[in-house]
This record gives sequence, structure tokens and C-alpha cells, in this order.
Amino acid sequence: MKFFIDTADLDQIREAQALGILDGVTTNPSLMAKAGIRGAADVKAHYRRICDAVDGDVSAEVIATDCEGMIREGEALAALSDQIAVKVPLIKDGVKAIAHLAQQGIKTNCTLVFSAGQALLAAKAGASYVSPFIGRLDDISADGLQLIEEIRLIYDNCGYPTEILAASIRHPMHIVESAQLGADAITAPLHAILALLKHPLTDMGLKKFLSDYQKADD
Repeated sequence: MKFFIDTADLDQIREAQALGILDGVTTNPSLMAKAGIRGAADVKAHYRRICDAVDGDVSAEVIATDCEGMIREGEALAALSDQIAVKVPLIKDGVKAIAHLAQQGIKTNCTLVFSAGQALLAAKAGASYVSPFIGRLDDISADGLQLIEEIRLIYDNCGYPTEILAASIRHPMHIVESAQLGADAITAPLHAILALLKHPLTDMGLKKFLSDYQKADD
């Protein structure tokens, strides 16, 4: 399973890259603003910096909500680097834009997916990735992980190559359970990724090993 980090913070991206497990980055306008990046020129320059920091795909989101605008922005973003996957919302014009961009060989990430039907349309249009927002479904007492399972079944039955990129990850078990259900990738904040390292028995075991070593050395 691929690991993407969901941020525009270069320090966090480099920290995840240093772990040796990072496959790419996902971003959105909110994350860009949170990182202090504003204005079209600065955003594009920052995407280039992110692409330089990682080897894998970098999802860059369009702002337009009409088909022509999304295509125009998507083509401009894709021109920045071969690593760019244009992030397009799952709306009617978004599906049209995904189909157009896919025909041009441009990678796309269909975002804001909350149902299996939406994921089916995204795959049919040729999306490279589909991003079901499992945490946001959990927030409204729906089952986000069940959606991963439903999409996996549909894609396997139909032979769609679209990768399931589990998004809106809230905690490390979302990552583990997405892997168990067959997600191709997850995108998560750094704290959720690092939380996979933690287990009290690991800490206790290491403490005992070091204590025993010190006793033997004495």
C-alpha cells in the first residue's frame, strides 16, 4: 500500500520522506493556506518545491468548479511536473474534466468521494486515483471503512485500474484497516503516520533490553 502525506508543509514532507516510506503528497487550498502559501504564482512555485522533495505523485487541486476552468487549471498544473496528479472534485463538471484530462494522459485524483456510486463514475471517467473521505463519513455516524470495502469490490469486479486512496484519515487504525480492506493507498497527516510506530510493549521491551545491557556491561 502506498503512503501519501496530506500536507503542504515542507518540513513535514521531508520528515516523512526521511522515514523511507513516503510515496507522494496530497494537498488542497486549505492546506496551502495553512502553510502560508497564497496567490497563484506562489502556489505553483510551492508545488514545484514539493515535487523536488519527493519521488512520487503530488496531488494538486483545481479551484474552478466548471468543466472548462478545471481543464484549464488542470493542464497548467500538470505542466509543472510529471509528478502532478490533478485533484478534481466529484461533481458533474468534475467527471467531465477527469475524462478530458485522462484522454490527454494527465493523472487525476477524484476527491470528495462519499459513495460507491461516485467512485464508480470516477473510475469510468478514467481517474488515476479516487479519494473516499472515510473520516468525514465517520463524523456523521456513517461507516467510512465500509465504503473502502464497497469500492474495492466494484473495482475488482469491473477491472478498473483506478487506485483507491483512502483520505480524511483521523488516526492510525484508519490506516491499518484501510490496508486490510484493500485500499491501494492512504493519505494522512504526519501525526497519524508516526502513531503507527507507537506501542507500549515496544517501549517496555526496549527499556528492558537497554537495562539488561547496562547490567551486563557493569
